[in-house]
Amino acid sequence: MKKTIKPELVGKEGLVLLETIRRLNRRKAVGHLLKLVNKTHPADIAWVFRNLIPEERHNFFNIVAQTDLVGEILSELDQSIMLELVNDLTPQFMVTVLQKMASDDAADILEALTDEVADKIREFMAKDDREEVDDLMQYDPESAGGLMSPDFMSLHEDISVGDAIKLIQERGEDMEMVFYLYIVRDDDLLAGVLSLRELLMHPPYRLLKNIMNHNVISVSTETDQEEVAHMVSRYNFLAVPVINHANKLLGIVTVDDVIDVIRQEATEDFLQMAGAGKDDEILLKSTKDNAVTRAPWLMASWIGGVISATIIAFFASELQKFVILASFMPIINGIGGNIANQSSTIIVRGIATGRVNFQESFNIILKEMRVGLLLGSAYGLFLSIVVFFAFAHPAKLFMVAGISVMIDMTIAATLGAIVPLALKRLDIDAAVATGPFVATTMDIVGVTVFFTTATYLLNF
Repeated sequence: MKKTIKPELVGKEGLVLLETIRRLNRRKAVGHLLKLVNKTHPADIAWVFRNLIPEERHNFFNIVAQTDLVGEILSELDQSIMLELVNDLTPQFMVTVLQKMASDDAADILEALTDEVADKIREFMAKDDREEVDDLMQYDPESAGGLMSPDFMSLHEDISVGDAIKLIQERGEDMEMVFYLYIVRDDDLLAGVLSLRELLMHPPYRLLKNIMNHNVISVSTETDQEEVAHMVSRYNFLAVPVINHANKLLGIVTVDDVIDVIRQEATEDFLQMAGAGKDDEILLKSTKDNAVTRAPWLMASWIGGVISATIIAFFASELQKFVILASFMPIINGIGGNIANQSSTIIVRGIATGRVNFQESFNIILKEMRVGLLLGSAYGLFLSIVVFFAFAHPAKLFMVAGISVMIDMTIAATLGAIVPLALKRLDIDAAVATGPFVATTMDIVGVTVFFTTATYLLNF
């Protein structure tokens, strides 16, 4: 059965491409498909694969595998789809594919495969290619070392501008990016950087060490990918050099890889904030795997519900005397949970973008508390007015409603700020704070505040 896709999500051109490939695939029009693949960007072909059913995917991939773009397309695919497609390919064929790919992309694919399959492929690789890929695979995939490409343009500081231009003309085609030229001393120690534009502005006889920028911003191989993304975003770099502890230049992380990191990190944060795990391919999982991934995160909500029910049972006598109180529970829990999620989301996003200064944590929490108090007072007043005119008895019910909303929203906003800041201090991913934890806590707090306030005021 075909998937139905809303045109506004991908545009008419995407749908036309998808339907064209489906039609040609059914007709087994190999020649036309080959021409279409060669004229289409690999990212668009990867999108098409995502929206084909498994049988269509395999048939289409058999045709894609005949093109020179197969490596680029594989590197654009979701990991689960990529693994599904390469599962039946021979190690010898995979070697021919990987040879045409950038070494960092080849390392990513080998990293995704099982050790047994990856080792079989590596046996057929040329020694130089295998060593280059092995060097990249030794680093954590989510570090600068795991992201970097070793195909960069480096020039010795003692050569002239004219010689540098000749080297760029000879070697530049095989390099990842030549917008930045990294200047090195002996033993490939990073000494400076020079843009291609700056190089062309100087006479041929001038030495690179006399015109290079000595203040190079770089990262180490162990630097976390999120920190690399922050640095590239902050300084508007197209690439950032990666060095080891001895200051030896090992590779560069380019902006296209950083964009992928930003998208991946943002997706993980949103999924965790919703309590749906952190697997960015969760939509591609089976029903069973999807449920297994999400089930543990719902345990907090289940436990919170049990605690809330216990609290309500504790105040059962009060509820029996004033049954009308039950109608206000959804309002209290709903508005408290919403403002808590607002505060947590703001803080988590601030942490992710580097806009939260932990030295000012107390002021941040105090500000959210004031916001909660202001909004709580306003919405508490609105609810009090509604209750006052809508319900004649009990007489103090409007006060219970208003005060409960004010206290609940103040606590919720404060808690929403405290939890992610505290988790980050403990070196725990702050995104988990805005999931079931905060929402469940606020359900418990909301019920407790409401019934405590009601018990005190209505019996006073």
